Amino acid sequence: MSDLDLLHFEQLKNEVQTQYLSQHTPSYDNISKWKGIDIIYFQEDLRKIAKGNISEKSFYTYFKNSPVTRLPRIDMLNILSIYAGYVSWYDFKKKHLFANEILKELEDSDENPEAELENHPENAENTLQQTRIIQKQDISAHNPAETTTEKSDLQISNTDNQNIKEKKGTFTTYDTTEQKSTISIVKKYIWLGISAILAVLVGLLVFKEELFSKKFYYSFVDADRNTTINAELQVQILKENESPILYNAKPNEAFVYTTKSKNLTMVVSSPYYKTDTIRRNLETAPEAETIELKPNDYAIMLFYYSKSIKDLKKKRESLNYLISDDALIYQVYDNETYGVETMDKQRYINLVTLPSTSLENLQVIDTRNDKNNKIIMIKFKIATDEKPK
Repeated sequence: MSDLDLLHFEQLKNEVQTQYLSQHTPSYDNISKWKGIDIIYFQEDLRKIAKGNISEKSFYTYFKNSPVTRLPRIDMLNILSIYAGYVSWYDFKKKHLFANEILKELEDSDENPEAELENHPENAENTLQQTRIIQKQDISAHNPAETTTEKSDLQISNTDNQNIKEKKGTFTTYDTTEQKSTISIVKKYIWLGISAILAVLVGLLVFKEELFSKKFYYSFVDADRNTTINAELQVQILKENESPILYNAKPNEAFVYTTKSKNLTMVVSSPYYKTDTIRRNLETAPEAETIELKPNDYAIMLFYYSKSIKDLKKKRESLNYLISDDALIYQVYDNETYGVETMDKQRYINLVTLPSTSLENLQVIDTRNDKNNKIIMIKFKIATDEKPK
């Protein structure tokens, strides 16, 4: 990327602004000052003409700051170029060449090629030297048989009285195979016993929470309609001398809580239902329980009218009746630069009655009513559908 590309992008932003101003009248002529409903109108016009879209996050990144320090993706550049009346980003740059600028149609993608080395094995014959192992045998000299000369008592008259001495050799053999086998078996069982004890101890350490804990199942239903709540609920678990622990209960699913405690205090809240604090003695409480939540009818109606695209006139009248003239309305953004924006009642009604596909991602975060059941506070956001790069 060169500095000339950044200059071309600034030119393209000016032509995009000129193209939009030729058919529309936003809050400000300068594109860098657009926000909220102006950006939504621009996104609709971009989808209509260029058949493409840029997210609100990308708009804040590349149109709110001037000059920019980096270029958008090539697909975004092509969409903006088509919107401004050109075939592509290359066509736009080609028709806005600076002095001495040379535009390359093809760029070498291999700017830093690396040489590939091939290793060829040598086909030399390896001469193996055969080593003869000479085994030396100890030749034991055979001891000659000993000739024992026995002195015989010569008796002149009687040879029966001659004493003969005999050497008796006693050979004793011991079979130690059975003894060694018994010792080996004993050692084997000792090691097996020690291993089993260690395995039990490790299991107790790893699974002690599950062994000594108990699971409880809580289902939430609409108190007026007696139907399961098709919305995400926020569940706060309160423990003594500890900060609250926040869980999200999924729509149409039971909330499962595992604990060793004897008591439970949880606060259940939702933008469309009244906040309820639930306390249970878990020693006597059932494992599965159904809890009713009172609906916030005004918040539900507000959500319905914000989503519906039928009968816009009746929709505007209903919203005007539900919302107080002095209501505080906040729009929360996903980007880091513009976190929250306030707007008045009429501007909010204009926004949610605009027939735009962006309203499919509208989420009501919180609402509050006064004593007359008028909505005095609305907090909402339009979630971005841009995938991370």
